[in-house]
Amino acid sequence: MKEEFEEPDYRKKFFSDEKDYKTFSKIFNIHSINVIHSLASKGFINQIEFVISTGKEAHVFRASDGSGNFLAAKIYKIETSEFNKMNQYVQGDYRFKKVKKDKKELVFAWTRKEFKNLEKANNAGVRVPLPIVFKENILIMEFIGENGIASPKLKDTVCDYKYVYEKIIESIARMLYLEELVHADLSEYNILMQKGEPVIIDIGQGVLTTHPKAKEFFERDAQNIANFFSKKGVNTDYEKVIEDIKKWKKKLLEKD
Repeated sequence: MKEEFEEPDYRKKFFSDEKDYKTFSKIFNIHSINVIHSLASKGFINQIEFVISTGKEAHVFRASDGSGNFLAAKIYKIETSEFNKMNQYVQGDYRFKKVKKDKKELVFAWTRKEFKNLEKANNAGVRVPLPIVFKENILIMEFIGENGIASPKLKDTVCDYKYVYEKIIESIARMLYLEELVHADLSEYNILMQKGEPVIIDIGQGVLTTHPKAKEFFERDAQNIANFFSKKGVNTDYEKVIEDIKKWKKKLLEKD
């Protein structure tokens, strides 16, 4: 049974538009509103403005801080998240071996997992949204866009595909060889294009190479990249993607 939603005045003040508030309140329960209030009281955010991306597990809102800087607030749904699908990426990750087999706890772990994976990718020199803070089912991170407008996905853009392919190959290699991290859902749907440069997003499902399904997920990522870029005229296929990634190993690991 869903919680009754009585609306103290402080909740509405975090939304710049009544329509956006109503959209939010239909999707998320009182718990998420209270978490937003907690983050706002600590100065991390000032307003939740509007939806910029929707998904089965989460919605992403453009937000802003007290200085008017744009942020992205990713809010995972506790009620409707696909428990079984998410669980396969958490089970086997030693970082989260103590997570209870409970939907709410799994969603909280997933939020923490995305924050940590973004940190690892950033440490490897991969262009991802910079993580700022997380609490329970809410992740605050860098807003990827220009002049307040969210950047489009790779699938929706026309670009220098050969250049972007090479950047993605480098990013995969950096995550793999420097941080032992596999994205595990990489495709043209999870790459934004900002000023001609790819930005990898949606890395909550990312796993360490010690995960029992890491190889399977890595190979799936490689196939997705091969499929997309070969259709865009780049001379590549699955075997070449693997070969191109391996070429980066010596470059990244050799010491000065």
